[in-house]
Amino acid sequence: MKFDWWLTGICAGRALSQTVTMVYAAALPVLQQEWGMSAAKAGTISSGYQIGYAVSLLVISSLADKMGAKLLFLASTLSGAALTIVFAFLARDYVSALILYTLVALAIGGSYTTGLIILSERYAPERRGMATGFYIASSSLGYFLSLVLSGIAIPLGGYTFSFLLTAGATALSGMVLCITLSRTKETVAAKDKQQSFRKEVLGNKPAMLFIGAYTAHCWELLGLWAWAPAFMTACLMAQGAEGLRAAGMGAYVTAGFHLSGLVASFSMGSLSDRLGRARVILSLAGISTLCSFVFGWTIGLPFSVIVAIGIIYNFSSLGDSPVLSAGLTEVVAPSYLGVAFGLRSLLGFGAGAISPVVFGAILDWTNPHGTGHLYYAHWGWAFVSLGLPGFGAVWAARQLRRTSF
Repeated sequence: MKFDWWLTGICAGRALSQTVTMVYAAALPVLQQEWGMSAAKAGTISSGYQIGYAVSLLVISSLADKMGAKLLFLASTLSGAALTIVFAFLARDYVSALILYTLVALAIGGSYTTGLIILSERYAPERRGMATGFYIASSSLGYFLSLVLSGIAIPLGGYTFSFLLTAGATALSGMVLCITLSRTKETVAAKDKQQSFRKEVLGNKPAMLFIGAYTAHCWELLGLWAWAPAFMTACLMAQGAEGLRAAGMGAYVTAGFHLSGLVASFSMGSLSDRLGRARVILSLAGISTLCSFVFGWTIGLPFSVIVAIGIIYNFSSLGDSPVLSAGLTEVVAPSYLGVAFGLRSLLGFGAGAISPVVFGAILDWTNPHGTGHLYYAHWGWAFVSLGLPGFGAVWAARQLRRTSF
């Protein structure tokens, strides 16, 4: 089989652009101390990013049906790269970080679904799960790179150094994607007069089941990503590691989790091409929900056990993402795919914006004497909150199986 250089370029650019997504989470234990933030307050910055991302996805995805995905994909990537550079130089306290990180998300968020639309136009359904899986896996690679860079930079130069390294990676992503898409034609699907948003999306039962399952998926996954580095740092500190060293090691370990997510994305996307979308979603949603109910209670156990559960948790939480995306492209008319992705993004990333704050509030509530410090001892109930919507994802997958997915 001929090597797909086009897909490689798209995925490489995507990976570089997504390094900004985890840079705040990686530095969170240090930032809480330096900026004097409670867990709930720290969670609002992650939530600001997710809200900005959701708004960007809603607006840009809807415009893609009229303007074409390629133009908006490149515009989002380039503007996101520019604002990441601004964030790196100017984010120095809670207020500036909240504003600038939200602006970064408003710019870069639109590149996600427009990229998926470009892939759906290029690849037939029998290869779409594979292509979508590689695309989403490249996001995991970006998160991995972000955490590795942060793990190196934080002990050497603090959070400012890690922000600057991320800015360089996002600038490079813009160049890679402009070169890759230079010969790709813009496509805008024509709409039939008999079609409507209500009929093609809201009245489309399989589409709404895919969107509902994605909303539950985002609540769990984005809450996990926001707090996993801090949790791993707490686990290391519980075993005697010093603050900055624990934060750096926590970033490294969480980077390993994202490598498992990378494998999950391309393997589960390809597997769903053969076994069916619903079967794969059902299995992964069930496993990740179970992990949510277990993971937070493992602090104090041997570190190797915590890492092993974390790998399974991240694999199962992210593995259904390409399956949910590929499935939606197969049940919605091309002329309404952008607005369908927009609705999905509003609900999914809206849920993902709330979950880190809920997690942080529960963390403060269950650690009344640990607020404002690096080390929180009780994490179980906070992680349980991430798993509750998983029951809805399992139900949606069972319904999809009845409709031959």
